[in-house]
Order: sequence, then structure tokens, then C-alpha cells
Amino acid sequence: MSFETPWSRAAIQDWALTFDVSIVMPCLNEIESLPHCIANAHEALATLLICHGLTGEIVIADNGSTDGSQACAADLGARVVAVQNKGYGAALIGGCNAAFGRFLLMGDADGSYDFNEGVAMVEALNGGADLCMGSRFHGGIAPGAMPWKNRYIGNPALTAILNLFFRSGIDDAHCGLRAITRSAFLSLGLKGSGMEFASEMVIKASLKSLKIMQVPATLSRDLRNRQPHLRPWRDGWRHLRYLLMLSPNWMFGLPAILAMSLATIILGVALCMFVGVIPGPARFGTSWTIVAGFLFTTGHLAAIMAVATHLHGVREGYRRPQNVLKRYRHFLTLESMLVLGLTKITFASGGLLAIGYYWSQSSFAALPTILPLVLTAVLGATGLQWIFGGFLLSIISGHDARIADAIAFSSEKEFGEKVMDKAA
Repeated sequence: MSFETPWSRAAIQDWALTFDVSIVMPCLNEIESLPHCIANAHEALATLLICHGLTGEIVIADNGSTDGSQACAADLGARVVAVQNKGYGAALIGGCNAAFGRFLLMGDADGSYDFNEGVAMVEALNGGADLCMGSRFHGGIAPGAMPWKNRYIGNPALTAILNLFFRSGIDDAHCGLRAITRSAFLSLGLKGSGMEFASEMVIKASLKSLKIMQVPATLSRDLRNRQPHLRPWRDGWRHLRYLLMLSPNWMFGLPAILAMSLATIILGVALCMFVGVIPGPARFGTSWTIVAGFLFTTGHLAAIMAVATHLHGVREGYRRPQNVLKRYRHFLTLESMLVLGLTKITFASGGLLAIGYYWSQSSFAALPTILPLVLTAVLGATGLQWIFGGFLLSIISGHDARIADAIAFSSEKEFGEKVMDKAA
């Protein structure tokens, strides 16, 4: 059942013209802590009005509470927005989309954060920052406010991986108190419905080179008598998998380089010894050449997946195109990939015929070495991957055979216009 605030739609629309700041809280059965949080949010808004002349509102993004949280919030002067999609991230996305402020300050509704500390975050946004994160490790964590595995293992490890992958330069990527400009929020196109929403915001802001700042934030024990919604192992895995899914270079690119490089070394040495360039006994026999063939074809497939996921990120508007792809965009077309794939398959077919002819002339005896067969198989397999990959990249590019040009690789200006159009 939807819940309506006692305010009229006309009054909300009139006030919307004057709001500068929206304090958004996700809510699911938080009636015990809501009075404290809303009173605390009113204090922060009063400070912003007195010190900076910024007006504000409080938005409670309710995710289906059954304890009367909606009526409690409305009675305390907050605007309640019903969010049907379940999850922490879904609630915040729904609340921020419904907010009227040009600055969005987010914090949990469990009493663990002090919204007065969000004043400095709004000041940072007003000074030109796009996103301002709170740092609990700089501000302080009250005894018992954070489980030890989260404080000393989960948060530091996930934040370190995030910084390694995306170079965000922050030390607490999962702080629940954060502020972002409305324009930046809309441009990110956030979709994470669960706790991974916290990582998604930082990742996409880093990928788009938004200006990110950080201020201290304190974490207190929450005011609830029930178990928290956070599930450390489940939500930790959701964060980690999201980091991997948004990092094609680390998920696919690095394994591709390592696998193909090792395979090239093994097959190169084996081929040189086979033709007599390197004298002496064979250093890589049948087993190693099979392993090398597996490594090269697997690495080649991973490389295509790295390009595909990179193009997907560019098309979605949260990733900038790589310079190497922009430079060779005229060659990255479906037709060129098909031609190259078919060429490799043709040579591979010729190689198989030659090997078959040699085998028949040897009375079908076992081949003295499988190296030529492995090289031919690798050539044919990667040719097929070029063909399938070409169609995959074209589909990702909007069913356009001009793969790179289809997603505005011609200039950074076009990329910026694409992002702005999507945000609007």
C-alpha cells in the first residue's frame, strides 16, 4: 500500500523550487531510530540555512516498512517516498530520484551517523566537488559500532581492491554518510539494488573522472534492537563481484596478457627447437604444447571479453574510451574482424590438410610431434573467436557494424555530449 504525506502536491512543487539540499535516508522498519535521525537531520539543515543560506528537505525512502515508520516520519516533518524495489541501493536510488535538492546527502536511518557531519560534505559540493565521501577511519568508530571482521578485514580489503582497480584515492568506500550533486548522481546511472550500491557510486564516479573529496565521519552504535540488514559475507561478496564486473582490465585483460604471453613463450621455444634454430633436446614436449594451446586460446577469448566489457561501459556512459581503441577505430568493424577470422581459418584448414597428407604418407603412423597440430588448432580456434567476437562487439555497440564509431569514439567531446544527453 502506498503512503502519502499530508502535504499537497502543489505545496511540494512550490517548495521544490527553493530546495538546495535533500537529506535522503533508506528506511525499512526503523521506527525506533527515526525520531532521532530526523531530528538530527533537521539540525543539519538548520546549520546549512544559517551558515550558508541553503534550504533543504528530508526524504525518507521507505522500502516497505510494516512498523509504522511512514506515519512517524511524516509526523516529524519528513517527506516519505515509497520505493517498491527491495534493497539498500534500490531505496537510495528511489529516494534520490524523488528528491528535489541539487545536493543529495545520504545517511542511514539507524542512528549510526551524525548528519551534522554532512554539513562539511555539502560545503565541499558547493565548492566544486561532485562527490564527497565520509571516512569512518579518520572520524572515529565507537566501540561495538562495527564488527571486527568488517573493520579490520572486509572494509580495508574491499577499499584497497577498489583503489587498485579504479584509483579512487579514498580510504573508506563503504561509508554510509556521503553527498553527491544531483547532476552527478543522474549521470552515473546507478543500478545496484543491494549494498554494492556503495561501491558502484565510487567506481563510476572514478571512471568518469568526477571530483571526489573525503571528510571525516564518525560511526556510532545504532539505535535498533533488531539485527542489522547488513550480512557481512553475503554483502561482502556482492561488493567484490561488482568490483570485478566493472573492471574489465583486471578481470579479463590481465589474465589474457599473462596467459597469451606464457603460451607464446612455450610455443615459440618449441617451434624454434622443432625447426633447428635452437639446438639440443626438446625442452617442451607434448604435454607443454597442449597446455600452451589451451592458455593461448583461453587468453585470446579473455582479451575479446575485455574489449566487449569496455565497450559496454562506454556505451552505458560511465567509462571513457581507451586511446588505443579511438586511434584504430576505423579498423574495428565487423567486416574487418570477419575477414581476419576467415583468413585465419583458411590458413588453419590448409595446415590441417598438410598434416593429414603427411600422416597418410607415413602409413597413418603416430605423428612424431603434435606441435604443428597444436599451432594449427590454435590458429583455427582464434579465427572462430574473431568471427563470434565481431558479432558480439557489434551487438554491444547497438547492432552497428562500425563497432568503435557506433559509441562515439571520435573524440572526448562526443563522449561528453553523450553523457550529458543521457543525464538529461
